Amino acid sequence: MKDDSTVLERPAQHRPASEQKSPGHQTSADTLALARRVYEIEAESVLSLQDRLDENFLNACDAVLSCRGRVVVCGVGKSGHIANKIAATLASTGTPAFFVHPSEASHGDFGMIKSEDVVIAISYSGESDELKTILPLLKKMGNTLIAFTGRHHSSLARAASIHLDISVKVEACPLGLAPTSSTTATLATGDALAIAVLNLRGFSANDFARTHPGGALGKRLLLNITDVMVSGKAIPAVDCNASVKEALLEMSSGQLGFVIVTNNQQQLVGVFSDGDLRRALDNGTDINTTLINEVMTSGGHSVHAGQPAIKALELMEKHKIYALPVLDENDRVCGALNMHSLLQAGVIQA
Repeated sequence: MKDDSTVLERPAQHRPASEQKSPGHQTSADTLALARRVYEIEAESVLSLQDRLDENFLNACDAVLSCRGRVVVCGVGKSGHIANKIAATLASTGTPAFFVHPSEASHGDFGMIKSEDVVIAISYSGESDELKTILPLLKKMGNTLIAFTGRHHSSLARAASIHLDISVKVEACPLGLAPTSSTTATLATGDALAIAVLNLRGFSANDFARTHPGGALGKRLLLNITDVMVSGKAIPAVDCNASVKEALLEMSSGQLGFVIVTNNQQQLVGVFSDGDLRRALDNGTDINTTLINEVMTSGGHSVHAGQPAIKALELMEKHKIYALPVLDENDRVCGALNMHSLLQAGVIQA
């Protein structure tokens, strides 16, 4: 990616023989020192970008934010890999975006680009032949072109509507050959752009969840209680006039670790859990003759079906309980769930 970097130190083959070490003579300390130096160089390269934030960056944010189409990100080689990741970050943070390889664009994929799209073109040298081939087409269509380059006077920088400087002093590779600091700087610039636009757009955690429905955050924020509860005949419930024995049979069949006690209007009267059972047995309760309403926990906590599943988790954690009745809009029992229900649904991460 970076083809004119200053080499941090002379390559081994250019050093005096007295300074050279064969690979077999590299110590663990040498290896760790080199790795630490890579971190240091790349961190310095990223931090140096802060001083270059100016009107160009603000203009890039405005262009992406006001884009009526999509953001198309292009790059070749290592720049292409970084471009692909930047496109993915933009797409996941509220900006419709996708990656197009410049070579494929020259062979049909240019048809994916529309005049209302903003194009981000990445090339450290700014002289990538594949990108230069499509520049006249982009100019003819009138696309806003944002260039990420390390050279102000390159062909790409001069053709761009907006230029962002991603130059670095040195690559972390001691040979000065492998794109390292330059790719890190490019990625950081793409992240800065995506996050700045995210903030300007007012993109929220709920918005993020909608773009990540299969992820942990998506499940925590998007799943409703109705998505995880049991309903109908699967609800472990008994009438308040049932015996403790009947309640125990219902509790066992329900496999949620508790039973819901209701009146004849299916309204919540109380709950009966393992803890209630232990207390009843300690008191010598006859499970055959004692009614459930004599040993249950009256009232109890509950959630409504229209609430997010995360609310059930928060309630259970707050009150140190592991199961809840679910009520409908008329406060009638319509479901039940427990911690395992939330774990299976991915609301709780194992």
